[in-house]
Amino acid sequence: MAVFRIERFSPLPVAEAWRRVTDWERHAAHVPLTSVSVPTGRPTRVGTVFVARTGLGPLAFDDPMEVVRWAPPAGGRAGVCRLEKRGTVVLGRASIDVLPTDSGSHVVWVEELRVRMVPRWGDPLLAAAGRRLFGGALDALLAGSGAP
Repeated sequence: MAVFRIERFSPLPVAEAWRRVTDWERHAAHVPLTSVSVPTGRPTRVGTVFVARTGLGPLAFDDPMEVVRWAPPAGGRAGVCRLEKRGTVVLGRASIDVLPTDSGSHVVWVEELRVRMVPRWGDPLLAAAGRRLFGGALDALLAGSGAP
């Protein structure tokens, strides 16, 4: 299983950083050839399912994810979101923690990925690609205008 961790510090207040990194549809704007839908609808809560569809036409796959823990930041406490990846191609889990700091927020994103048909020796390459791809998406989400 490929495991990687991304951390970013932002001047955004913790509630705004949380809102941006858990706005699932906005992730698609920063991940090539990907669209995101939320078939269970809003608001996000435990049991929410969203699906990232990546690829072109018939050469695409769905990456369904379910929110298994949802605790938005409140009262000086960090926000915590845990996801289970339940696809036929991508399996694993992710955690997103958004912690308050004196100057804004600290986001910690950890992924544990297994991609079917990628042998274990490919895990370091998969982790490096994930750090780059998701790190770029996280940077863009935190830097964006914040408009819904």
